Amino acid sequence: MERHKLGYCKAFLQRTNTTWHSWICYIKEEVEPHFHRFYLDTLDEFSKEELIKIIFVDSGFILELFCRYHSKNWSKDDVCLSKSWLESIIRLDLLLLENQLPFSLLESLFNKFFTNRSNHNIPSFIVLTFDYFDYFNKSNLSYDNTGIEHFTDLIRTFHLQHPPQKRPSRTNEEIVTHLPSATELSEAGVRIKVNKESECLLNWTFSGRVLRIPELVVEDWTEILFRNMVAFEQCHYPDKSYITDYVAVMDFLINTSRDVDILVRKGVLVNWLGDADSVADLFNGLMKNIVQTNDSSEYFRICKELSAFQRNPWHNLKSTLRRDYCKSPWQTAATIAGILLLILSLIQSVCSVLQVIQQYNAPSKTW
Repeated sequence: MERHKLGYCKAFLQRTNTTWHSWICYIKEEVEPHFHRFYLDTLDEFSKEELIKIIFVDSGFILELFCRYHSKNWSKDDVCLSKSWLESIIRLDLLLLENQLPFSLLESLFNKFFTNRSNHNIPSFIVLTFDYFDYFNKSNLSYDNTGIEHFTDLIRTFHLQHPPQKRPSRTNEEIVTHLPSATELSEAGVRIKVNKESECLLNWTFSGRVLRIPELVVEDWTEILFRNMVAFEQCHYPDKSYITDYVAVMDFLINTSRDVDILVRKGVLVNWLGDADSVADLFNGLMKNIVQTNDSSEYFRICKELSAFQRNPWHNLKSTLRRDYCKSPWQTAATIAGILLLILSLIQSVCSVLQVIQQYNAPSKTW
């Protein structure tokens, strides 16, 4: 990839009529001095020259990649875009938390050297970014959103969908310690349905005995995305760990492949992995070594109500009756007919007993 990165850097300089010297000087004087504040002490292992080279190569590659992808103009020799498998790997690699360059840095470099975008039909960098990661923007979130830190932060925003002021409150001081699995909830009479009205993962509702959960497509890169979003929240958003809350509740809800099958059957999960055990292992492993200090108040309330519903013996009895005797209209009709027959038989027996008692108590006939 280093060879392809350098090729992309050269192409971007040609696209913007920029020299290597001016590009490196700008990074050295304007970017590198402020670069350290975005990171901890992990950059001490690099010299100033090495760090400038990293910024130069990676930023040039990303800017040229986004421009080519937007214009849909690349040759068959461009393996980064012409080979679908490599294109997918690069896109996922750009989402890894440890690979992030600050979004503000990339945007400043783009604006500094790409002064004639209109001549190339190239929009702003935020539009290019949304275009490149469009597959993950399921609800067409507007790119008017500001304050994006980097690409991992953008993917997290795509999954949350809610604007910050409408996200669930996290003032709750407690965490969820138990939630019945999907199998246990179904056996207790909870009806699990997919929430088709919202693309946001946070929009869980429980009303009556109906639990509505937004749809999630589970595919090959789902684990990569969630691991990096959770790691990002652990580092930067411990008090706004919405994705971590979602993963924790799903971990409770899914214990075995049977739980996965229920959620797939209800439309909550779309299993593109094929194997239900793989999906169960995925969610069971996401919360390893993750620290939670509190949960959103809405999630805590829903989990508490679901646990109380599942423990109610009356709900379990009704669910058993529905499951064992009322699965289909014919079975329901047969059950009702059986109950009526039982009642009629009971009435007949009572009448027979009353008749015997009446005959026994009747006065004997004198001659």
